[in-house]
Amino acid sequence: MSLGEIFAKYPYLVTIIWVIVTAAVAVVLERLTTRWLRRFIKRTEMPPDVGNGLILTARLLIIIGVLVALLNVGGVPSDILVAFSAVGGAAIGFASTRTIGNFIAGLYLLVTRPFRVGDYVRIDGIEGIVNEITINYAKILTPANTVVSISTQRILDKEITNYRYGEESNLFCYGFELNFDHSLPTEKLEEMLDNVIERYAEKLPRKPEYQLTKLTRSERNYMFYIYVEDPRDIFILKSQLLREISQVWEKVKTSSQ
Repeated sequence: MSLGEIFAKYPYLVTIIWVIVTAAVAVVLERLTTRWLRRFIKRTEMPPDVGNGLILTARLLIIIGVLVALLNVGGVPSDILVAFSAVGGAAIGFASTRTIGNFIAGLYLLVTRPFRVGDYVRIDGIEGIVNEITINYAKILTPANTVVSISTQRILDKEITNYRYGEESNLFCYGFELNFDHSLPTEKLEEMLDNVIERYAEKLPRKPEYQLTKLTRSERNYMFYIYVEDPRDIFILKSQLLREISQVWEKVKTSSQ
């Protein structure tokens, strides 16, 4: 029996062969493309997050090409192909609206770069160190040593605070607020604060600072700023300063009574 007779007797063999060939070509193309992109990323010293986005985009394009090729297997009638495409497109569109939104938002973040891996940030009330940025999520290491994943689409809708001190600086400036009542005169209160801050003058790349931000009948609000090179130090220094200021504040108040 000739090859033509075999195909005529078993027409589904053509479909099977076509699927196998398409899958094999897709796998080889994906491997070659990924390998070339990784070399290109390394050669151009491209940031890892941007490089990962390029690789993901290339893989998505290959998958789309494979799906289009498979839809034409075996000469599927055009009316069936159109109907299948419409139903499948609607289902995929309904299920992946959020994913596509995250993908677009992720590309926007990778281009605009409001923060980088290693930055100390606050996003929608969540603060910590940026561990990873992908097309879909940004992963934040919090002071509680937990990792929170925030979708890139959600990030675009929220206010972002980056504590890097200047665009190209190696310092991070972190601020926090403390309130004091009027049980001590301002001069004595600030003398107490100076004594606490002076202990950190030589430990940090820049001496901590504070300033009076609000004065009311019941309290005085002060904003404190600490400067660090390693954002992980913020986790420790904030609690240390709060504890020391609180202890000295209570001690001075007690001695003044």
